[in-house]
Amino acid sequence: MRVAAGLIFAGAVSLCLSGAAWSQTPAAKGTAAPPAAAAPAPAPAAAPAPAKAACANPDALSIGRVVEIDTTGGPGFGFEHFKQLDFLREKEVVLTFDDGPWPVNTPSILKTLADECTTGIFFIIGKHATYYPEILKQVSAAGHTIGSHTWSHATLTNKKLTEDQRKEEIEKGFSAVKWALGGKSPSPFFRFPALQHPPEMVTYLGTRNIAMFSCDLDSFDFKARNAQQVIDVTMNKLDKLGKGIILMHDFHKHTAEALPALLRKLKAGGYKVVQMKAKAPVQTLPQYDEMIVKDVKLPTVSDRPVSSVVQTISE
Repeated sequence: MRVAAGLIFAGAVSLCLSGAAWSQTPAAKGTAAPPAAAAPAPAPAAAPAPAKAACANPDALSIGRVVEIDTTGGPGFGFEHFKQLDFLREKEVVLTFDDGPWPVNTPSILKTLADECTTGIFFIIGKHATYYPEILKQVSAAGHTIGSHTWSHATLTNKKLTEDQRKEEIEKGFSAVKWALGGKSPSPFFRFPALQHPPEMVTYLGTRNIAMFSCDLDSFDFKARNAQQVIDVTMNKLDKLGKGIILMHDFHKHTAEALPALLRKLKAGGYKVVQMKAKAPVQTLPQYDEMIVKDVKLPTVSDRPVSSVVQTISE
């Protein structure tokens, strides 16, 4: 099979086995040979690698393969718009979630993914990150890949936006995610709102070494009337394609409700989840980092949704 340029397949694959911990085998490192006259010293005992939490589900979907992405030059993924880097094998999927973080729905999705010992990519709206940094920290702590989905979900093909405003949407989005994660930079992974890719911004992301994500199939969960419709649309499309990057939204209730059954269907259908990681984090720009700090220093109720201010803790 052709290996796409710009991808380095990780040498270790996370597997979930009954009673076993998730682990990765560290690469062997060469050591200098001792002088010929020196008596060989006893080899020090290797420090055990920290074990990840064991998967409690013996029939979990798990992670089939881990790939590392070199984002130099801004590669594109997802056949809806980018057809060059076809790296998925048959029966492989990438789970992606847009528009979070959001109360109830994002934590529900995190629990479902944890129950199945699997993972996804979360494309975050910057404003939402500033509303709910504690939820975004949960996404990071669970080991999921985090990218950006602009600052305010503005459609970047909107002709009313200047080029500087479009760049600001991109850069403030990444800076907001970094701020919400306590200074930890996310991956240089970006998805355009409404999958609308203005050519000049595609070029700009290339200069910033940020990978662009479209999708292979859209679940259309934002149009769904119920959870079953999310499952049916996704599986019908996937069974026709045989593999793909799946677009979903952790912003929507029906997606969170559908995910447990959807992941079980993926498992039953022989599908494997591929985890995509970046070779290096995004390098945010200082002027936008400063802009975010200024914006969130004195948040007002008018800038935040009701659910960010008032939450029911007992009833």
